[in-house]
Amino acid sequence: MNPNGKRTVPADVPVQLVHGDVALSGRPVLREVDLTVNRGEFVALMGANGSGKSTLVRTLVGLNPLSAGRLELFGRALGGFHDWSRVGYVPQRSTATGGVPASVWEVVASGRLTHRKLLRPLRSADRAAIRAALEVVGMDAYAHRGVAQLSGGQHQRVLIARALAGRPELLLLDEPTAGVDLPNQHALAAALGRLKDDGATIVLVAHELGPLAPLVDRAVVMRDGRKAYDGPPLSDADVHAQGFDAGHVHCDDASTPSANPAVPTPLKEL
Repeated sequence: MNPNGKRTVPADVPVQLVHGDVALSGRPVLREVDLTVNRGEFVALMGANGSGKSTLVRTLVGLNPLSAGRLELFGRALGGFHDWSRVGYVPQRSTATGGVPASVWEVVASGRLTHRKLLRPLRSADRAAIRAALEVVGMDAYAHRGVAQLSGGQHQRVLIARALAGRPELLLLDEPTAGVDLPNQHALAAALGRLKDDGATIVLVAHELGPLAPLVDRAVVMRDGRKAYDGPPLSDADVHAQGFDAGHVHCDDASTPSANPAVPTPLKEL
């Protein structure tokens, strides 16, 4: 706390969103969202479809502009933040190549573009980072295979490797297990577990956590574009079978969990 009684946030905090509003096509989607993500945290953004969780993660990487509020990444306001090599983002249901034939190695190598000038050949450091990223997600044996030959789960692991090749300090993933079979969900969980053990900061959007549940340090539940819960991890059943009174949002400071969590109420599907 500072002398005025306000909570101060260290300058190197990966994410700080204060009173964030987002409107898309003139329609309010996020309303007064406060979110701080500290170094080394694994935060799950949860909630029903349409609750605003994917909009929130896209806002955190600058893809959705704020209509009100303030966003800082690593202590810098978004407009003045240019060190995007520190941030990795895996979008929802993305395609790795946009229909252009490419090998797994080539797709993952594109994750190094923030570390080298365009059209410059790969350096030894680039190649080492690509190999390491493929090994983390268990796709090193597929390096020279065409991405068109991969299953959906393997494809998703390649996208994560592409983000990891940049060696980001902050990794944001939008529903990486959506449409992915259970064996590949376990492979994704193992990869993210290794990153967590290495001290990475991870923000994960998930409709259901499945095998990722043991990795989560903190859950943030969205409802109607507002943060309805911010506290200790929740099970999928807690989120989808129960709701949280938006008037009793608690635990805005993730380092000091509330002793009085919001009383669950029925959660309507959005």
